Amino acid sequence: MSIAENVARIRAEMEAAALACGRDPKEIQLCAATKMNDADAVRQAIAAGVDCCGENRVQELTAKLSQNAYAGAPVHFIGHLQTNKVRQVVGKVSLIQSVDSEHLLLAIQKEAARQGMIQDILLEVNIGQEESKSGFGAEDILPLVEKAGEFPNICIKGLMAIPPISHNSGENLKFFQKMFQLTVDIKKKIDDNVKVDCLSMGMSGDFPDAIACGSTMIRVGTAIFGARNYAKDSSQ
Repeated sequence: MSIAENVARIRAEMEAAALACGRDPKEIQLCAATKMNDADAVRQAIAAGVDCCGENRVQELTAKLSQNAYAGAPVHFIGHLQTNKVRQVVGKVSLIQSVDSEHLLLAIQKEAARQGMIQDILLEVNIGQEESKSGFGAEDILPLVEKAGEFPNICIKGLMAIPPISHNSGENLKFFQKMFQLTVDIKKKIDDNVKVDCLSMGMSGDFPDAIACGSTMIRVGTAIFGARNYAKDSSQ
C-alpha cells in the first residue's frame, strides 16, 4: 500500500477508536515518525494529511530541514537528545517530546534563553520502569512541575511515554491509564509555563488502546512507511 493509503487507513482506525470511547476524533493528532525515511517519503506523508512529523535523530532532522522536507507540517523531536546537540534542535522544532532529565531541561533552558525564545517540550516518562529506556520516573513528574518556574524559557505542554513492547492488545492499558492519571494530577498544579494539553502515547501496535486511555497524539512510523531496514543503517 502507498503512504497515502496507509495514512487514510490509520485515520479510519483512529476515528473508530475515538468514537468507541466517546471521544471526538479531532482531539487526537497523528505524528508521523519519520526515522530512516527520506525527504520524499516525508513529503508524501505530509501530503496525505499527517498532523506533524517526529524525528528521532539530530543528523536526520538537520538534513531534512535543509531539504525543506517538513514544509506544510510542524516537526517535533521525539528521540533521545544529547545535551551537546541541544543547539541543533532548540528553535528548529515546534516541540521536543523527549525531555528525559533535569540536566537536559537545564540545557534547553539555557539555549532557549540565548535565542530569546520559549521552547515547547513534553516530559518523557519511563512509565514501564525499564532500565533500557530513559525518562523520568512517574514519581518525579509532580515535583518537577512544581519547579517549572525555574525554566522561564520552557513551556511544558504535557507528557510523552514509550511503554514496554506489547504483543497483544490490552497489554499496555495499565501504563496508558497511569499516564492519563499523571496529566490529571499535573493539572491541579498548573503554573504559567505548564499547559498539559498534550499526552503523546501510542504507536503502530497499540495506538487504539492509547486513544481509549486519553492520548492526544500517537506516533506512528512502521504503519505509515513500512518496516525499517536497519541493516542499511550505517549510523547505528
